[in-house]
Amino acid sequence: MPREPVADSEEFIAEVCWHYYVNEMTQAETALIMDVTRLRVNQAIQRAKALGIVKISIESPFLPRFELQKRLMAELKIRQAIVCPANHSDYEFHRSVGAALAEHLTERLRVAEWTSFGVSWGLTLDSAIRRLQRQSHPNLEVVSILGGTAQGSTFNSFGIASGFADVLGAHYSILTAPIYLSQGIDRELFLSQGSMQDHFRKFDTLDAVLLTCSNVSEKSFLVSHGLPQGLTVEDLKSSGAIGDVLGQFLDKDGNSVSQAIDDRAIGMPLNKVLNVPEKILSAAGPHKVDIIRAACRRGLVDTLVTDDVTAELLLAKAP
Repeated sequence: MPREPVADSEEFIAEVCWHYYVNEMTQAETALIMDVTRLRVNQAIQRAKALGIVKISIESPFLPRFELQKRLMAELKIRQAIVCPANHSDYEFHRSVGAALAEHLTERLRVAEWTSFGVSWGLTLDSAIRRLQRQSHPNLEVVSILGGTAQGSTFNSFGIASGFADVLGAHYSILTAPIYLSQGIDRELFLSQGSMQDHFRKFDTLDAVLLTCSNVSEKSFLVSHGLPQGLTVEDLKSSGAIGDVLGQFLDKDGNSVSQAIDDRAIGMPLNKVLNVPEKILSAAGPHKVDIIRAACRRGLVDTLVTDDVTAELLLAKAP
């Protein structure tokens, strides 16, 4: 039988609204996943409107999964974990996490004194941009920290940096380079160009970075479309790689698997990422569990933004 709470808590109302508005589920689907009646879902939505919880975004301190967050923080040894509810019946890991990242970024920009933050690229960040409300931060600079590919324009280096800058009312700086240098091109010579030097100097003063990660499979856009010529999935797996952060591949313990690959990557070196005051990783999906854990072990994560599906898997795989 469906569970019927004695009274609608704000946490219950917020979860209903997250599934209905963010995960774009119907009232019937929301009732099914939350094990309540459709009438109760409808009442919760109406109550949310009356309370002002639902405006353009869902605003409630009770939305996160407190217990999951607490356990993740302890297990992964990170400063903060933000866990949003996913649509379990029709799982799509970019939409919910992108919305949660947008909410977190809005809050950080409200209270923090950031002058610049670095952005990787990918579908989750693209989803966050689409969920952000327009703001005005004229003194803020969005800095791309990874080269791009010829495909995936909306979620590529230019699209992400310019997209964040546009919706935040900020300005941006693009890393106009490929993800990987072709074989035989001298890295030091390439980076000695004035524009490259100017851009790379910005990495030293970033207040925060928004990171993503990928595994080593066809689910990764980087693996499918961006690997340098001559480097195969088999090569990566044989070297112990389980995924990448900023195009630099890590093993399960967070160690780089190949200095040669890292040297071809045009982006922010992971050792520089370690020095950034706020490191925010947004990632979800069963295929990313191992690389999320590896990135945390490397010290690349202060705040993890993920969903409850991924959070449970991370905890289930705890040693």
